[in-house]
Amino acid sequence: MIKVTRLDGVEYYINPHQIECIEIRPDTTLVMLSGKHHIVREEVDTILEKIEVYHRRISPFVVQE
Repeated sequence: MIKVTRLDGVEYYINPHQIECIEIRPDTTLVMLSGKHHIVREEVDTILEKIEVYHRRISPFVVQE
């Protein structure tokens, strides 16, 4: 799970495996496989970095550069 922040400041966790795409409208919007949209404060680069860290943490077979 990755921590994200709603526009009102409430923090919560999202399963990155359920993210279908990330849109910029101008706010960062996570579009889930279910069709639900989550508008978050984090920039796209921050979300991508959090997803990368998550995948490294759960997979012992990821090659570290």
